[in-house]
Amino acid sequence: MTPMPDQMLAEPATANLATLFAPCTTPHADPMGALVAALDALGLTSTEQMTWKDYDRIMRAIEPSIGSGHTLRHFDYTHTATLQAGTVERLRKDYTIRLAYTEWGSPLRPTLLCLGGIANAARRFDYLARALSRDHHVLCLDWAGRGRSGWLAEQSDYSFDSNVAQVLALIRHKRLSRVTLLGSSLGGCVAMRVAAEAPEVVDRLILNDIGPFIPMERRSRRAESVARHYVFRKPAQLFHRAGAAQKNDGPVDDTVLLHNSFHQTRWSEENGGRVYRHDIRALQNYREGAAQDHDQWDDWQRIDCPVLLVHGMLTDALLDSTIERMLAKPRVGVVHVPLVGHTPTLSDPLHIGALRNWLNGPDGWPRESTVGWTPGAERILFR
Repeated sequence: MTPMPDQMLAEPATANLATLFAPCTTPHADPMGALVAALDALGLTSTEQMTWKDYDRIMRAIEPSIGSGHTLRHFDYTHTATLQAGTVERLRKDYTIRLAYTEWGSPLRPTLLCLGGIANAARRFDYLARALSRDHHVLCLDWAGRGRSGWLAEQSDYSFDSNVAQVLALIRHKRLSRVTLLGSSLGGCVAMRVAAEAPEVVDRLILNDIGPFIPMERRSRRAESVARHYVFRKPAQLFHRAGAAQKNDGPVDDTVLLHNSFHQTRWSEENGGRVYRHDIRALQNYREGAAQDHDQWDDWQRIDCPVLLVHGMLTDALLDSTIERMLAKPRVGVVHVPLVGHTPTLSDPLHIGALRNWLNGPDGWPRESTVGWTPGAERILFR
């Protein structure tokens, strides 16, 4: 075989919020229709029958209608000796790796910089970025050691401070004066630090199911799950693993899960299957630091810009007590999303529409609101 190149429905809380959550329509073709047509053409009756050649044909059918419109770019990031505290002193020296990011929309528009979680790839933001690129210049960063970015030299180099440095390096590289930061999980934690330490470059924050506090129990459980080497020797194994890992993703359809799991993995000839597209040392380093609570309340107190918090109502990472404390700060609003756990995929038109409208007028946003799901999501493969 030739592997493919890796190139609930609920009403708003109050009636007058209807316009805030208007769907963000997009002109692209229907990816679910493309998936159904591809499956029909293959004549498969079970995912167990599917080969990687079948998977290749399916991904070629649906990917053009999801990721079209972006440009994959790279820039040189210098990892300085000051960020190498875990390296023996005689080996500490500045070195450079390439970081990858996707770019959507015109640089003349306001910039939205999207930052993913510990094991996410930048392409996870494709649905959001494509829709918002009509009015925004959208950049989505692959962390060092993830996605299409290069790897750092030492496991200990994958630190929180390194993530902060990578964001600031991209802002400098693009010569951006002001940005809105959108961060999911780890990306939200990094966004809060950047906003606290460099407020002159941050206009607004969108925090996707993350706050200044994460309990140790949740961090440890997540770290043990992701800090392992997985090999998927047939598509059914990938579907099972992705389905189990994303069981709280909410009523998204197969194309969302296919797209995200495809860009989070790559073909490995050495392993005879697909493996995660990341340096396992990055996640093992996270596991070492997950034996304690994550506390960023000091950073939070220094943040003065408008903040929108997206809350997956089944999450175990963002506590109700954390949300209440965050809402005590002026210009902070929360959108509750039912039927979903940690970090909603931000692929549903209603969710994208809510973010678009907040970006257009954050100061008029309600303190708390709820947005549901677009009806009709289908699951054929990920059950």
